Amino acid sequence: MEHVAVTDGRRRTRRPASVAVAIALVGMIAVGIQSAGLPPVGAAGAGHSGHSGHSGHSGHSDHSDHSGSPDTGFAEPFAGTPQYEHVAPTEIRDQGVINRPLGQRAADEIAKEIGLDKSDVLSKAQYLAFIDGKGRDGSGDITQAKLVDQSVKILTNTVGHPLAYKDADGHVVTSVLASYGLFVTTDGKLESPAYSTAPTYLVNSVIMPTGYMGTWMRANGARKSLEQLYKSAYTSEVVFGNEAQQSSEPAELVTNTKGDVSAVVGMSMGPALWIVNFSLIYTLNPSLAAEMPADWAPIPAPVVQAIDNGDGQVDYSTVASYFR
Repeated sequence: MEHVAVTDGRRRTRRPASVAVAIALVGMIAVGIQSAGLPPVGAAGAGHSGHSGHSGHSGHSDHSDHSGSPDTGFAEPFAGTPQYEHVAPTEIRDQGVINRPLGQRAADEIAKEIGLDKSDVLSKAQYLAFIDGKGRDGSGDITQAKLVDQSVKILTNTVGHPLAYKDADGHVVTSVLASYGLFVTTDGKLESPAYSTAPTYLVNSVIMPTGYMGTWMRANGARKSLEQLYKSAYTSEVVFGNEAQQSSEPAELVTNTKGDVSAVVGMSMGPALWIVNFSLIYTLNPSLAAEMPADWAPIPAPVVQAIDNGDGQVDYSTVASYFR
């Protein structure tokens, strides 16, 4: 088994079959496109020559030339496609704005850069039908829809959008941790959204081209939205995202290194998976994508150790003080 070393001593195991998995995933996307009768996937954002910066969103790098990969501190596969890496959140500079959401203006600008047009996403009526498990000719499925809804709430766990859970005393309390790439389960466990039992991991079967989401869109007049998604950065990023998840089990954390300084964050805040999740959520509802975290924040070292020691989970009550 090949090991990928990082400068702070953390090690991530990479499965030998990861390349085969990535190829298989590309094949699945191609099958989904063909079965939908959609044109071949092209490069997203071909009409965008550069990035002018996100007004009101200082968390993104202010690079005027994106012909090369920006120095985000993330290595492959976590960094994703160099062409799009610059749109992902960067490390937070001001702890006073931790867990802040993107905002609609920044979300719309990012969407344009990765090949998503706001006019071609699901309509409000389509989104409501999809998330309620409704659809034409019995195409809705409330169980699948609920999984998507839970996932969106986890990935938008920013200021103003807390997640409820039961603490050690059985009291219902809330948490906001999106910038760390972590969340607290309803029973009080802290974990990465990419953890093997998290709704955000289980939803992978729903969002595959041959899964429920694609089937629902084709049956409910949203083929154009599906075509746009497959032609966007989503298609290239999902391959990197899949390999990133495969190589980081069970904790699903990623190390960011700039110079001799390293930090650890949850998998969902690495560029590849963040862009995948943004693409999906924006396609469903742009206003929800605007609630995704604007910046990523390093997980406190004792919490990282606790997650590692717990094989990917730890009782939040034992580490909550590190986030206050």
